[in-house]
Amino acid sequence: MAFLVQKFGGTSVGDLDRIRNVAAKVKAARDQGHRIVVVVSAMGGETNRLVDLARSVNPQPLPREMDVLLATGEQVSIALLAIALDTLGCPARSYTGAQVRITTNNAHTKARITNIDKDPIMADLAAGKVVVVAGFQGISDDGNITTLGRGGSDTTAVALASALGADECQIFTDVEGVYTSDPRVVPEARLLNEITHEEMLELASLGAKVLQIRAVEFASKYNVPLRVLSTFVEGEGTHIIPEEQLMEQPLISGVAFNRDEAKITICGVPDKPGIAFSVLGPIAEANIEVDMIVQNVSADDKTDMTFTVHRNDFDTAMTLLEKTARDMDAEEVTGDNRIAKISLVGVGMRSHAGIASKMFETLAAESINIQMISTSEIKISVVVDEKYMELGVRALHAAFGLNESAAQA
Repeated sequence: MAFLVQKFGGTSVGDLDRIRNVAAKVKAARDQGHRIVVVVSAMGGETNRLVDLARSVNPQPLPREMDVLLATGEQVSIALLAIALDTLGCPARSYTGAQVRITTNNAHTKARITNIDKDPIMADLAAGKVVVVAGFQGISDDGNITTLGRGGSDTTAVALASALGADECQIFTDVEGVYTSDPRVVPEARLLNEITHEEMLELASLGAKVLQIRAVEFASKYNVPLRVLSTFVEGEGTHIIPEEQLMEQPLISGVAFNRDEAKITICGVPDKPGIAFSVLGPIAEANIEVDMIVQNVSADDKTDMTFTVHRNDFDTAMTLLEKTARDMDAEEVTGDNRIAKISLVGVGMRSHAGIASKMFETLAAESINIQMISTSEIKISVVVDEKYMELGVRALHAAFGLNESAAQA
């Protein structure tokens, strides 16, 4: 018997049949003697529908009112799931974030959890009930409804698992777990039995959408055991664990990629102290996140700086940088919003040399030019032309022995 927090996303509760399916899975786990707390998202597509409604009234709705509106999506899901469980003879009680007292700060639409009152949940569990909690939402100290940002239901589940001392937090989704790469791009990608918190955090930040980044950060910080499973296919899924619990450290755990990249270069900037701030300061003030940065100083004491931003921010960043270039008497600003980032991730990089050179050799063999390079302790990322992204991902996946056939051999 175990104490489990189970989270079901929007796809898993997308219609009444799927809600009934979730209810059956939850009841089956409870019938095995487990204590169950369930966290659910809004039904698939509901949050987008509510956002569209708000923006049809006002293109820039007040954040406080957006939180009040968006929180209703999860309220529908928890009530329907509790009703479905009761219909199956499984006693259940639903709670909004405010009712269960998931306290947050006042940052509307992107609040952070500060405290959870576990007493109501523990009392219901002791009475033999399944507790169904709305994900993605909480309440501030001054009584305002808040939301945690897109994907926040994962964070709710992990935070509850930590606060309640659950044995495991199970994230049910529409995939069977974490794969070595996206199976839609690499058909030979295989399901990972285990992966570390750190590797999962890197993969999530690089575009893998299996888990929300903040949830992985929370799980790593508070040592919460995580498991990613499919709502629709039976299986053990992927166990996300601290690195010290990993029995065997693979050289590379996955190949991630991100199409939503754009590259901007400012050329011929006078090389003097403060140049990097002068270039990137206006970008930061516009709330545009910068990813990779490369700076080169030429023989004539001129600096060229290249950096990447999200593709949605490309036009704004180009406009800002063109003004900066005029102010600094720079020679030229160029941009390219048709690039992609490919990344290798693996804790085995810490103890193995030659991974970068093998990566570069593999891409060169496919005539793929590398435009930028970035490294960390367990990650190597390169920027390439977008049209070569899928070819590069498949080549690297095979070169590092991640294909299903290679693993079986």
